[in-house]
Amino acid sequence: MNQPQQPQQINIELSEKEAEGIYANLAMIMHSPTEIIIDFARIMPRMPKSKVLARIIMTPMHAKMLHKALTDNITKFESQFGEIKMYGSPDKPSKPIGFQSTSGEVEEGK
Repeated sequence: MNQPQQPQQINIELSEKEAEGIYANLAMIMHSPTEIIIDFARIMPRMPKSKVLARIIMTPMHAKMLHKALTDNITKFESQFGEIKMYGSPDKPSKPIGFQSTSGEVEEGK
């Protein structure tokens, strides 16, 4: 009889620098046939430019797994703290910036 495999335990280290985190309020997402690329940046009021603070490259399968995990966590967050409001309140909408969907496609190998 086949016994179910026990999930593999992975020991992940988090250094002090990475534990501090990086604040980002802008994400640019591109893709090729084999990769999803997410560039994270921070834009500040009255600052005409920004720079990419982190770039994450993953397979489409891992990107979909990330999407599922984010959806699950946002659902749990909203059930605990209430709905996350987008772009200000209905009586005072703010200009939408950062983390918007774009149809960025990059050529393979770039």
